[in-house]
Parts: sequence; C-alpha cells; structure tokens
Amino acid sequence: METVFKKTPILTDTTLHYCPGCGHGIVHRLVAEVIEELGVQEKTIGVVPVGCAVFGYKYFNLDIMEAAHGRAPACATGIKRVHPDNVVFTYQGDGDLASIGTAEIVQAAHRGEKITTIFINNAIYGMTGGQMAPTTLVGQVTTTSPYGRDENHCGKPIRIAEMLATIEGAAYIERVSVNTPANIIKAKKAIKKAFEMQIAGKGFTLIEVVSNCPTNWGMSPAESMQWIEDNMIPYYPLGVKKDIDKKED
Repeated sequence: METVFKKTPILTDTTLHYCPGCGHGIVHRLVAEVIEELGVQEKTIGVVPVGCAVFGYKYFNLDIMEAAHGRAPACATGIKRVHPDNVVFTYQGDGDLASIGTAEIVQAAHRGEKITTIFINNAIYGMTGGQMAPTTLVGQVTTTSPYGRDENHCGKPIRIAEMLATIEGAAYIERVSVNTPANIIKAKKAIKKAFEMQIAGKGFTLIEVVSNCPTNWGMSPAESMQWIEDNMIPYYPLGVKKDIDKKED
C-alpha cells in the first residue's frame, strides 16, 4: 500500500490529553510539521504556558520549558538572547497571553524580540473551568458570565493581532483559523512564514489561531467549528495584520 500520510517525528507518541474535537491537536501538528520542513528540530526551543497546553513538553520532540502563567514571552526572550542562533517559540492560550500575560507579549513585541508566538484564541479559559476570557465574545455564556458577556461591564473582546500590529518591533502578525481544511492549510503557511522571518532575524512574529473549545462552549466538535465560522471570525477577521516584507499601499 502507498503511504499517503506519515506523522511527523517532531511529535511524540504520547496520547494528547485534550478534549475530543479540541483544536490544540491540529495546531500542534502544524507547528511540528513546519519545524520538520524547515530542518530546525535540533536548534528549536519551545516555551509552553500554564493552561490547556501545559503538557506541551510531553508532545513535542524538542527542547521545551514551561513558564509561569503569562510569562512565556519573558522566558523566550531570555532563551533567545542567550542562544541567538536557536529558533525559539511560545505556545499560549488567550487566558495566558491576553490576560495575565498581556504586558509580557506587548513588551516582547515592542522590543522586537526575535521570537515566534503561537497564540490560541478560543474565547474562553479552558483548563480552569470555562471562565470568561479577554477574548470572550459579547453575549457569550461562560461560567463567570452566565447571562453572557456584558460589554458595559466587561468591555468588548480584545483583538490581540490588531493591537500588536501597531507596534514598531512586530515584523509579522497574522490571524488564522483551524475550523476548515482550507483554513488549516492557510494556518500552516502562516506559521511557516512566521518561523522563517524569525530565522531571518526580522523581528517579533505572532500567529493568532482562532480555535474551538467544544467542552466549555457546550457544543459538539462539529457545532463548535461552525460556531467559529458564524460568530468568531466575523469579530476576529482572518488575514495578515502586519508584514514588514510587504510595502505599504
């Protein structure tokens, strides 16, 4: 029989702990495949957060460290400055990056740190029980917003990609999604470009991935993917937010 797909060796054989239908597994595979294709496995160092991806060190066949909640960009900065020839990335959720770690990611972009961040936006705190996150949509029900997010009380959801794109030190910012096969292909392309720009020494890069959380959204995996299309993408439009390789119009 002809082999049509082979799992990348950058991922271990450890069974993922994520809930059925969760997008984290898809993004893990994309990141791993990109690292393999670029041939940088032996010099790549990852930093994983406190959150759903807390066990990332079990899943990637790479040098991985775990950071305190929200502090992955600071840890990655230290690693990159000590080992400037290494490829360094953080893998963070929205509760980690967009809440307790907001200052960390803003300042890393401001300094133009030559690191890459993979930012998973599933509009909720996943691991800790489904609480409202800075990215939770207006009207979205969570364990801490049982009547839906009230913008008069909590403000509107923060658009991290657009915010970081305004920072001078950011070299490449793009928002992608993993809710359809076509979008998954585009997401991999964006992740690869972010790593390539880091390798070229061009500055800070971040890929925001609009993903799902079927368990805490109270939906089936299929329903959650459609909910992304109907609700999240209209508020979090996909596409490149900044690319210093492209001239401004």
